[in-house]
Amino acid sequence: MDLFDLSGRIAIITGGNQGIGYAIAKGIAGLRATVVITNRRESEGQRAAESLKNEGLEAVAIPADVASRSSVANLVSAVLSDFGKIDILVNSAGVILRGPVEDFSEEEWDNILDINLKGLFFCCQLVGKEMIKRKKGKIINISSNVSEVVQPGRAVYAVSKAGVSHLTRALALEWAGHNVNVNAIGPGPTITELNKKYFEEHPEDLKERIDSIPMGRMGDPSDHVGAAIFLASDASDFITGQTLLVDGGSTIW
Repeated sequence: MDLFDLSGRIAIITGGNQGIGYAIAKGIAGLRATVVITNRRESEGQRAAESLKNEGLEAVAIPADVASRSSVANLVSAVLSDFGKIDILVNSAGVILRGPVEDFSEEEWDNILDINLKGLFFCCQLVGKEMIKRKKGKIINISSNVSEVVQPGRAVYAVSKAGVSHLTRALALEWAGHNVNVNAIGPGPTITELNKKYFEEHPEDLKERIDSIPMGRMGDPSDHVGAAIFLASDASDFITGQTLLVDGGSTIW
């Protein structure tokens, strides 16, 4: 038996239109799962799904705003109507805003927490209910290494990701008896569409991030695919409540 075979499984990937989410969607689809790419902008999701289909992979796009519980409920209903089940949920949708903590507005705080934590909770809650009914499921939350350590200018983002890792543990405990595994991946600094421009404009910050990583380089979205496949597969059936740090060793020191 191939422990990593995902044939016939249905996976929702929030934020699957770009960056780490897209890389994970491609990796999971490559193991013969069908991926449902979910993001707010329908055209971007459709473009990502078409890109995967052009490579012979099974993918569809269903738009949703994770910060809206009703929107997530509609997403879950649509996936169940189309496929009859949800085997895997990857919560990759997220935002980051950098700056001195004393300058953050209430609106900026709310935006980060609404998407990174509240929206992730809605997805876990509504998909988790369906997994509980089937007594089987894998949930993978994309946290961050700043759930464990802090970096300058990222205080609110770090708070949201610490919440993600702690929520992961709480859900894992509550749902372990239902055979629903809840784990997280904690990426270290990774170059994605969300931060590429920022690092181009702030080379001193890029240097600080690279200097903080023992392996001497920034992460790439593809670096996180193996961890996601492992946590989505039968190979991780006895693992739950963990945040797997994929950070080039940046939390060692």
